[in-house]
Formats: sequence, C-alpha cells, structure tokens
Amino acid sequence: MIVVTGATGQLGRLVVEGLLKKVAPGEVVAAVRDPGKAADFAARGVQVRRADYDDPASLTAAFAGADKVLLVSSSTPGQRLAQHEAVIAAAREAGVGHLAYTSVLAADTTKLFVAPDHKATEEAIRASGLPFTLLRNGWYTENYAQTIAQALTVGSFVGSAGEGKLGAVPRIDFAEAAVEVLTGEGHQGKVYELAGDEPFGYADLAAAVSAAAGKPVTYQDLPVEQYRKVLVGAGLPEPVAAMLADADRGIAEGELTSDSGDLRRLLGRPTTPLAEAVTALVKG
Repeated sequence: MIVVTGATGQLGRLVVEGLLKKVAPGEVVAAVRDPGKAADFAARGVQVRRADYDDPASLTAAFAGADKVLLVSSSTPGQRLAQHEAVIAAAREAGVGHLAYTSVLAADTTKLFVAPDHKATEEAIRASGLPFTLLRNGWYTENYAQTIAQALTVGSFVGSAGEGKLGAVPRIDFAEAAVEVLTGEGHQGKVYELAGDEPFGYADLAAAVSAAAGKPVTYQDLPVEQYRKVLVGAGLPEPVAAMLADADRGIAEGELTSDSGDLRRLLGRPTTPLAEAVTALVKG
C-alpha cells in the first residue's frame, strides 16, 4: 500500500494520478487534511484517509498498513519542521517500510531561504532509522505562471537572478519521478538531486515567452534588495517577498540547478524542455 500525504495539493494530486497508471486504486491512499476534497479519488477506488500534519493521531491512523509513504513537504512557514517530524514519528509507529520526502536541491549545503527546514527534516528522517529516499526537487516552471501573465500584459518582468541559470521543469516531471521511486526498485537510501536537463536564465525565459506568445517580452535585472522592495510595493507580504528575492539570489549563485541527471534517469526520458513548459503556461 502506498500513501501520499498532501494528496489534494498540486504535486500530491499529480503523484496520485501517476500511481493510478501503475497500481490498483485500492493500493493507493490519499492522505489529506480534508477528505471531502478527495471525493473524486474515492469515487475511483482510492482509499481516502484524513491526515492532518498538526494531528499526530490522524497520521498514525492514515499510515496503518502502509508499505511506502511519500511525505510531500508542508507549505506552512514556521511550522513545517514540527509537522514533518510528526509525519516521521507516525511512519515509524506504523512500521512503514519506505519513506520518501520531497526536499529541495542540495538541501544540506544550499543557502536558500527555504533550506533549513528541509535540511532538518532530512536529518530527522535519517535519525529515524526508516528506509528512505530523498527527492531534492528543483523549482517548478509553474512558479513563474504569474510572472509570465504579468509580462504578457506589460511586456517585461523584473528579477534579480543576473545571468544565473536554473533547472526548473513542470511539476509533472517531479511527480513522475516520485511515482517511479514509489513503484520501482533500488531507490532506498538514495538522495536524488532533481533538475532539468537544460538550465535556463531569465533572459531565456523571456525569449521563450516571446516565442510562445508571439509578442516581445524582456527581462530587467535588479539588485536583490531593490527587487524585494518592488515585490513588497506590489502588495506581497514581506516574508514572501524575501523568499522570492532570495530564490533569485540563489539562481544567480547557481543554487537551483544540477547536472546530476537524476531526474532524467528516474523519468526514463528527457526532462520537459523550457519551450514546451512555457507554451503550456502562456496558453493557460
């Protein structure tokens, strides 16, 4: 039995859909905070169980009988590590045979704003004694959906990535990699650095948007602090603006790409090209 936490989230849903192409619906558990949001999965034979990261008892019950669990990282700042630790403890209590976790690229060495919780979670997983796989996901191209929409309106977008490159690919690539780990063999104890085959910079992103939309789009580079202020001025909360500005700093310093080839090997195909990913976002 395979359990996917956060199964009604954007990544979790894609993982469940991928699992349903490989295993019987009854062997898949969608572990969700609100079972009502997974009614469509239940209708297809998927087991839907309540699993709230803030309710340890619900986690233990959700993991009962599980062979494998995918811990999709929480998106709650300030609470993420405690929530992850609750999942790890519940997995141990339930006797789970394999725990996979969606981390971030180079979690143990990167300076990215989001990294400390991921690094600490990885350490907790290792300390738990559970067989594990660490899926260190890079950026999703969907992270730029709003940026692209704005650029199509005003003809440009701003950032602070300089000439740095990132290995972003669509969320579906990371989901398919997770499905392979959950259904394939030989993944226990592995740490996978997951990024696209062809890193691109923001100038490349602008060019891809221009080509897909048939209208000129340019990229304007700003100092990190200035970019943060622009984001705050646009109405973003300070913590969100700081995180986005830091992500661009990370891109400039090469922290959001990897030449490991791990993602391509897990997928058994090349990663989705930038042009294809951007065209999908432009066309909505």
